[in-house]
This record gives sequence, structure tokens and C-alpha cells, in this order.
Amino acid sequence: MAVEQARQSPASIEVTPGTAAVHCTGAWTVRGIARLERQLSSIPWPTAAELALDGSAISALDTSGAWLLHRTIRMLEQQGRSVVLRELRPEFDALLKLITARAAALEPVVPPESGLLASVGHWAWDGMHGIYDMLAFTGESATVLFRSLLHPGRIRWRPILHNLQTAGFEALPITGLLSFLMGIVIAYQGADQLQRFGANIFIADLVGLSMLRELAPLLTAIIVAGRSGSAYAAQIGTMKVTEEIDALRTIGVGTHELLVLPKMIALIIALPLLTVYCDVTGVLGGMLMARSKLDVSFDVFLNRLGDAIHLSSFMTGIAKAPVFAAIIALVGCFQGLRVGGSADSVGRRTTVSVVQSIFLVIVADALFSVVFNWLKI
Repeated sequence: MAVEQARQSPASIEVTPGTAAVHCTGAWTVRGIARLERQLSSIPWPTAAELALDGSAISALDTSGAWLLHRTIRMLEQQGRSVVLRELRPEFDALLKLITARAAALEPVVPPESGLLASVGHWAWDGMHGIYDMLAFTGESATVLFRSLLHPGRIRWRPILHNLQTAGFEALPITGLLSFLMGIVIAYQGADQLQRFGANIFIADLVGLSMLRELAPLLTAIIVAGRSGSAYAAQIGTMKVTEEIDALRTIGVGTHELLVLPKMIALIIALPLLTVYCDVTGVLGGMLMARSKLDVSFDVFLNRLGDAIHLSSFMTGIAKAPVFAAIIALVGCFQGLRVGGSADSVGRRTTVSVVQSIFLVIVADALFSVVFNWLKI
């Protein structure tokens, strides 16, 4: 009976005043672990550098109690004290050693802090991997496109027509409005400078060349990248999170043929048409501002525009659009397929797709300018 009472006595820890001795008593089991934790959090530990824990009065010890005892010793050692556990029963000591060994294996390994050079190296390595993956994805898409052109029956026309509607027809209001406003801004900014030299009529040259050669295709591509490119990444990313893409691969349906190719073909068709539409609305905005600011009538403006704009100037803007469309579609689909298994990854990849699309479109536009200048176009 006395042994059973000793086993059931509540766990406690007592500090002898004026000494470095700490006595552990009672049953260190899961039944009284909560009370013991509260006591440990408020106990005034001795200030000595060496502490002696007396475990001779511990009547029972299970895994929870051994873990709490191990954690207490580790806490004291982290404070810079040397802890010695004495008079613990052999069976209790074996359990404590087992807990200590398992705890050491479970402790996370903190990697050393990397320096600036290592961080730059990791960033460059990840960037090279991303470029390699993007090039591999582009090559695979080109292979699927070439195979589909050789076998037109494999082309999925219904998804292409659906993407033509969403990426082309439904984008007419926003692209037309912004292009119209851009034409007004260009004419307004150039009006004051042209008035100083009595060259009001050259407002048609300014608006026509800037819109047809550069601004209309670039502005249209940026709007489509933010509107349709992000939608592609979000759609494919959501399908990957819900494991729809894995289901398609299981039944033998290629993701490129069903998801990537229709979007790319539709955008390659839609973006040149949107560029022509933006050419018209941008010139219309410039005409209205020239009429109100410089008293240049519509007839005079159109006559001068016909003399200032050549077919090559119009075609250089149109020639950029398919390249911009391919960049936007490929980047959006590529980032969608790189989504992980969480909704947060969908948002992150969607943002990356917009940023990369706009960046690559601007880079491609700069390369076009260099090539056209070299060709004297």
C-alpha cells in the first residue's frame, strides 16, 4: 500500500534555499504533467553555475515525464549552467537516455547563414534552371504545333474559338479605350511643341508613326498579358491543384494539345487583329485632339496621314503581334503548369506570369527595333 501511494503522489520539484540542489519527487507521469509544467515555469532556479538534480524520490516515470525532465535539463544548459542528474533509478535512466537520443535526432539542423556571394550563386542557379525549363517547354510546344499542322484533324477547334472570344473579342473595349486615350495624350503632348514652329500638320506624322509602329502593338500586348496571360496561368494552375491535369494524363490526353496549343493559336490570331483595332482607335484619338488643339481638320489629318505612313510602317507593327502573342501564351501556360499544391502557389505563379510576359514583350520589342534599324525599315 505504501509503494502504491508513493507511485500516486503528485510530481513536484523542490529547490533547497541557499544551495544548488534541486529535488525531483513524486510520479512524473502524464496524469500530473500539466501541474508540473506550471510549477516549472514559475520556480526560482538557483543562480549557481552547477546544478544537481536529485532523482532518487521519483516514484514513477513515463515517456511524458521523461520528456519534461529532458526539456528542463536542456533549458538549464542553454542558460549556461552545468546540470548533473543523480540517484535516478536504472530503468528511469534508460528511458531518459532513450528520450534524449530520440530528441537529438528530431532537432532541426539549422543551416549556416549563406553570404552574399552564395545568395547570388543560388539566385543565378535557380534562374538558369528556370530558363532551361522554359526553353524545354517552348520546344515541346513547337513540336506539338508542328505535329498538329501535319495532322489538322488533331487540332481542337472549339477551344480555339472559345479562346478567340475571351482573349480577342472580349478585350476590344479595354484595348480600344486605352489606345484612344493614348492617341489623345500623344497629340496633346506634341501639340505645344509643333505650334512653336508652325508645324501643326505634322501632328499626323507624330500620332501615326508612334501608334502604328510602336505603341499600338506594345500597348495591346501589355493589356493582353495582364488580362489573358494571367487567366491562362490561373486556369491551368487551378486545374493542377485540383489534379485535373493528372487525370487528363492518366486517360492519355496531352496537356499541350488540350490546354497550351488552343490558347497559343487563338492568341496568335487575336493579337494582330487587336493591334489593327488599336491603330484605328489611337489615330482617332489623335485626330480629335488635333482638331481641338491645332485646328487640323479630319480631312487634312487623313491626307497627311496617307503621305506620312507607308505600308512598311504599318506592317512592322503588325509583324510584332504574333511574336508577342506566342510569348504571352507560352509564359502564362508554363507558369500555370509550375504551380504547386496550394492556392498560394496559384497566386504567386499568376503574378510571375504577368511580370515575365511584360518583361519579355518589352525585350522582344527592343530586339525588333534593333533588327528593323539594321534592315533600314
